[in-house]
Amino acid sequence: MNSTQEKDIIDLCGLVGKILLENGAETGRVEGTVEYIGKAAGVDVSCHAAMTAIFVDSNTDPTTHLVKVRTGDFDLRKVDAINTLSREFTAGKIDYAQLKHSVHRVNARRQDYSWPVKIFGAGLVSVAPMLAFHATWSDLAWAAPVGIIGYLAAQWTGHVNKVPYIAVGVGGLVIGLLASFLQACGLGNSANEIVVSALMPLVPGVAITNSLRELIARHTISGLVRVVDAIMTAGAIGAGVVLGSIFGRLLGGGF
Repeated sequence: MNSTQEKDIIDLCGLVGKILLENGAETGRVEGTVEYIGKAAGVDVSCHAAMTAIFVDSNTDPTTHLVKVRTGDFDLRKVDAINTLSREFTAGKIDYAQLKHSVHRVNARRQDYSWPVKIFGAGLVSVAPMLAFHATWSDLAWAAPVGIIGYLAAQWTGHVNKVPYIAVGVGGLVIGLLASFLQACGLGNSANEIVVSALMPLVPGVAITNSLRELIARHTISGLVRVVDAIMTAGAIGAGVVLGSIFGRLLGGGF
């Protein structure tokens, strides 16, 4: 294998790692997938993944390939697509040219759910925890619209303001405001139960899950980074809920 082919394989491995890390995969999965693909392509690749960068090199090339990573919104469908491609390639079901073409196609894909689907999902997620609380029918009925409005507020804020954690804070504020207002007006039975349930679309579930998996796998640095991110997100949501609850009680008491 000549140096040009080896460099092409290392570049593709770096792109694979970038796609995985940007879309919600934990660092252990990123490193393992990159190394499996490299070895299946005939290059003994070593990979180290951090939260902001991926380093890929081989035993025959002293140059280290660096890929800068910017994490933000994630798409687990891309993670699943890359994992499927890596399994097919290592199993010999597709060749390197097909793998490269498919990886670039996954990277270029900008697929998103429609707003009706997002709204329906937010409402469904907001109602589900109420079933565990044995909530009243009124609280169960209010959880969905409150959760949807809070989710839409967070999405709109994230679109107009790119400051981290502000969007989820605004979502929490809207949910706390509406839940407390409903209780103060006698329309809802328990503002706390409505809040806890309606917050589910905003909860950083992937960050929390991945942080625990990183720490269990002893990827300490990336695990702690994800933990801090999850804590900051939860803190922003909590601060928004507290302020919203205060305003909601004040508004409800005025009627």
